[in-house]
Amino acid sequence: MPPTVSVVMNCYNGARYLRLALQSLFDQTYDDFELVFFDNASTDESPAIFQEFAVRFPEKTRYFRGAQTVPLGAARNLALTNAQGRYIAFLDCDDLWLSEKLVLQTAMLEADPGLGLVCTDTEIFDGEHVVKRLFFEGRPVRGKVFVELVKRQWISMSSAMLRREALESLLEDSAMSAEGSRNYFDECLNVCEEADVFYRIAHDWELDHVDEPLTRWRVHGANTTFRKFGQFAEETLYILEKHRRLYPGYDVEHADLVALFTRRAAFQKAVAFWREGRNSQARSAVAPWKNTSLKYQLFWWASFLPGSCFDLAARIYFSLPTPLRR
Repeated sequence: MPPTVSVVMNCYNGARYLRLALQSLFDQTYDDFELVFFDNASTDESPAIFQEFAVRFPEKTRYFRGAQTVPLGAARNLALTNAQGRYIAFLDCDDLWLSEKLVLQTAMLEADPGLGLVCTDTEIFDGEHVVKRLFFEGRPVRGKVFVELVKRQWISMSSAMLRREALESLLEDSAMSAEGSRNYFDECLNVCEEADVFYRIAHDWELDHVDEPLTRWRVHGANTTFRKFGQFAEETLYILEKHRRLYPGYDVEHADLVALFTRRAAFQKAVAFWREGRNSQARSAVAPWKNTSLKYQLFWWASFLPGSCFDLAARIYFSLPTPLRR
């Protein structure tokens, strides 16, 4: 009989934190799960660390290895092809779960067949100290939350549990990938593939959350979000065009989101220009919105500083309250 929950773990050279992540999974109070471990052609000790747990929990562990390293979205699709559970959860190999996570999320999905996704609050930590909590600046809304989720993304990947039917519904607009897997995650995206999945589920399904910090999202030197603003800009506009194609009348029904995506992409592009030392182009990119918010005014003046100030400015920016970053 298939397990109730499939836990998908994608790993590429994740040995440094993998043992801690796996232990947090096998410390769960919920027992009816399988681990689908997809090794993206790692060259470190990741396979050996997985094997330590496979020996201890042979009935719960399944190992798959790619012949070559592929982008994360493609790797997630390959892993999902092997998942058997009624619900799908994701645990990245440098993140952690608290012991009650699976039992509380499963209970919510079992109780309400209209739910497509349940997440939890998430502590963002640097290995020693909690930097912030995702729900700290305001608890998410429940139900049909498509618009609210686009405006404020509150779901971390390792906190999400999806109903299989909600995940399967994403395939209606997808083809098979080059590797033969089904495209749950859009393989044209490399930094926004997770948000794209969450948005599309939220458009057609209800969402809920456990209002407890049961997920710990590790940030460390390998996190490259700050340095990918240009790619974020391109993918933000890609998602906008995708929504227009998927949802007829989108520009009329969601004119506010069209404006938001456009403004968000312009800001992301401007930041990329500034980091490259193209200061005047950075100001041109945000000029239409210069006087619309404090965020754009602050960026306008910051862009007169050299691009070498980018890292410090990025850290300050992401430490600001969410309302100031919108």
